Amino acid sequence: VQLQASGGGLVQTGGSLRLSCAASGFTMDYYAMGWFRQAPGKEREFVAAYRWSGGRLYYADSVKGRFTISGDNAKNTVSLQMNSLKPEDTAVYYCAAGVRTILSMVRSSDGVDYWGKGTLVTVSS
Repeated sequence: VQLQASGGGLVQTGGSLRLSCAASGFTMDYYAMGWFRQAPGKEREFVAAYRWSGGRLYYADSVKGRFTISGDNAKNTVSLQMNSLKPEDTAVYYCAAGVRTILSMVRSSDGVDYWGKGTLVTVSS
């Protein structure tokens, strides 16, 4: 199982970035797929999650209305469109997959079974 994230970079406040995660070794259809982030000196936190079976989407309050998670099951990829970025969005973003319920992932990183390597997002003020 591999999760390969890409798309991070440097952007100014108010700008946009799109992160992508390519999954291999399993099919996303029955997995919860999500994004977490970890800012310097802080714990890793939930950002967004998606599950194709059931069509559920969840977002952290801090990103609601600005970030959109989507999946392409044919390509086995999940993306995170990030708009209206703020300096506090600066973090390493991690793609995640979980075999349990989507709420398990939303509630805790313990609900994640597979992690991708992170991709750094830096938002300058």
